[in-house]
Amino acid sequence: MAKSTSVDAIFFAAHADDIELACGGTIAKMVRDGHGIGIVDLTRGEMGTRGTPETRLRESQAAAGVLGATFRKQFDFGDGGLRTGRDEEIQIVDIVRRWRPSIVFAPWPDERHPDHSRSGRLVAEASFYAGLRKIETKLPAHRPQAVVYYVQNYLPPVSFVTDVSDVWGTKMKAVHCYKSQFFDRKSKEPRTFIAEEKFLEMIEARGKHFGALIGARYGEAYVTKQPPRIDDVFAAYAGREV
Repeated sequence: MAKSTSVDAIFFAAHADDIELACGGTIAKMVRDGHGIGIVDLTRGEMGTRGTPETRLRESQAAAGVLGATFRKQFDFGDGGLRTGRDEEIQIVDIVRRWRPSIVFAPWPDERHPDHSRSGRLVAEASFYAGLRKIETKLPAHRPQAVVYYVQNYLPPVSFVTDVSDVWGTKMKAVHCYKSQFFDRKSKEPRTFIAEEKFLEMIEARGKHFGALIGARYGEAYVTKQPPRIDDVFAAYAGREV
């Protein structure tokens, strides 16, 4: 049986740049605190209006370097119709078993973009199956302690918010690695919603909104189906006023 390695968390996304927009600050903070972090993009982004899959791959690797990820892997589950069959499940099972994360992050499985919703369900289900010993692969069974969902377009009631104030600059540096996707005055590519200047202004505003919920300058919000454990209630609410 093959030998497995480990990271502390894996962040899964339908498309390269999803992770930077929703979780870039959290990743930068985890890496700064000494945690090993992996990123997995489930599609090549071939349906994107701007850029090419090859461009997106180069940009995503540059962004992973900015954030300090241990690894970044790209699958080919089909952009604009993400496949969720058994073959795709087993590919996720294999990477979860190979890297043995304590926590897996995935999109909230009820999102505006169907690829995001499908990714959230697929990752959660495959993470569970990764713990079933009778599903045999070349690696031993491993089930993460939790699946944590990040929010994108829609805003369900959040379970917790991470303070990313001191790494916001790193997050935005990673976002700006995607020159083909986001606002660039020099670009001659077709205009899209995410390529407008107001889109990045919205990302800034959302970060400030989430931060305000916890008395911080910037925050990133997450949803869990299991409540997180809090050992110190006072510390959890320190710095906030009713």
